[in-house]
Amino acid sequence: MHDEVDGLTQRITIEPGKRGGRPCIRGLRITVGDVLGWLASGMSEAEIIEDFPDLEPDDIRACLAYAAARERMTRII
Repeated sequence: MHDEVDGLTQRITIEPGKRGGRPCIRGLRITVGDVLGWLASGMSEAEIIEDFPDLEPDDIRACLAYAAARERMTRII
């Protein structure tokens, strides 16, 4: 399971000149935050992929895995 998550998060790229350095998916101009926002607003994975055909189901899973990994690293003071 851990290896699968690592494989998914490799789909997340950060480039200083793209989208303000925010984490993007496979070098596309779609950020992890964009995908999380769409999911939070109630869009299904199928609807997101229909609207953004460059995305793949594993890209959406990668966004969730990336967000979960960041949450685990967050310290509560």
